[in-house]
Parts: sequence; C-alpha cells; structure tokens
Amino acid sequence: MTTTAVENPKVVSRAEWLAARKELLAEEKALTRSRDAVAKKRHELPWVKVDKDFVFDTPQGKKTLADLFDGRSQLIVYHFMFGPGWGEGCVGCSFYSDHVDGALQHLVQHDVSYVAVSRASLSEIESFKKRMGWRFPWVSSFGSDFNYDYHVSFAKEDVAKGQVYYNFTMQEVFSEELPGTSVFYKDENGDIFHTYSHYARGGEGAIGAYQFLDIAPKGRNETGRGNLGDWVRHHDRYNAGGFVEPSGRYQAESKPEVKPEVKHAEKSEPCCKH
Repeated sequence: MTTTAVENPKVVSRAEWLAARKELLAEEKALTRSRDAVAKKRHELPWVKVDKDFVFDTPQGKKTLADLFDGRSQLIVYHFMFGPGWGEGCVGCSFYSDHVDGALQHLVQHDVSYVAVSRASLSEIESFKKRMGWRFPWVSSFGSDFNYDYHVSFAKEDVAKGQVYYNFTMQEVFSEELPGTSVFYKDENGDIFHTYSHYARGGEGAIGAYQFLDIAPKGRNETGRGNLGDWVRHHDRYNAGGFVEPSGRYQAESKPEVKPEVKHAEKSEPCCKH
C-alpha cells in the first residue's frame, strides 16, 4: 500500500477553491462531450465479416464463435493474457477482470454477451477462475488461430526478433501474450462481423478502481512503470511481497528487476498497462 503524503498542497479560501473548481468543471464537461463524439464515431466504424471458423474449449464442451453469443446479437471478447503452462493469469488482466461480474448482469439484459478468451488450457483457466472467485464465462482458444488472428498472441520467434504487430502498429513487446478486447455482431442470418477492437490502455475505462482513484487526492499514485510494477497484484496477493515482471506475470521471489532498454518511442507499454 502506498502511504506517501501529498507534497505542498495549495490551500486557499473557499471562494478561490470554488472558482478553480468551476474552471476545471468546464474542461470536464468538454471531455465528456468529446468522449461522446468519439463513441459515436466508434459505432460508425465499418464492419468486417468473419469467414473463419473458430472453435473453443468450454466447460460445456466445444463451442464455435457463434455459440459464444449465447442467443444475443452482440459479443464482447476480452483477450485475457494467460498462456499455456502459466498456471495463473496476468496480474493486469486480473485487475481488469475483477470489475466484470458486476457489469455482466446488466450487459446480458442489453443484448450483450461477454466472454474472456485465453490460450491456456481449460483446466488451468477453471482452476484460476475458481481461485479468483469470478463468474463470467471464460474459454480456451488453445489450438486455434483466434488469438493470433486478433493480434494478442505471438510466436516465440517473432517476439525474439523484436517486432510484432500490436495495437495497429509494429512494436517491440516483452511477452508472447498481450491484452485487448474485440467486439462482434451476429445478424439474423447467423453471419458474424468484427466491429471493433482495442488494445493496451484502450480498455482502461472499464476499470472502476481507476475511476475512483482519479478523483482521490493522490490520483493513481503510480510511477512511470505503470500499475503492474507499482502496486497492482492478484487480489489475493496484496501485501504478499514479490513483484510483477514486464510480461505481467507475478514473481514471488524478491530479486532485482532488469528493465529492458527502450529503443524507440513506439515500444509497447509493459503487459496490460491499462
């Protein structure tokens, strides 16, 4: 837990505070209007028909992408960083996923299904999901091209070469798995369309904890390393020590962290730094 004090706060009269607050309010309202305008453009994006067959391992057996809609017309897929053999999911993706179950009960009433997808085996997913106490649907894409086609999983040799296609550009990354969200629509004929994807900090708006921290006096109180290295942990590991690697994986042993050299401005942020 971070306990540093706020340094040199500016203390003024109530009248001065009110004037400053109203000035900030004007900017907040402008930001809200801008966000609404961007959302409108997002909904006006063209679609791409999904012609490829994807099959996933689920607790109910094999399911297609169409099956994951679960009778609804809209599907949000969260690309959860959890590779085969990891044993547990990425810390940042877990932070994000702690916010899903509360929203899910409302999404399903609004014709929206949600599912997390990872390349880890179904048994690994089910074990970690039980540990975390989550209820949202979570399936395995192991053996499928799904993660690779939506640019959140990468071959070892491509990562070793130093450049992969992520967040709509070529970047250097630290992991074979990265986070993102992809959205799909299924029409009355059963045709599926890819309508939207975002990556890196694109999903930050869904993290309710940040919305609270952003109005607290210390804000997010994070260094340039971002949330993972600073303070976020699996919710059952706070105060347990250890650290989080740039790949997003938790390390229990305390040992010096070797920070990769930033070679250019387009370098990817560590793991799922939302």
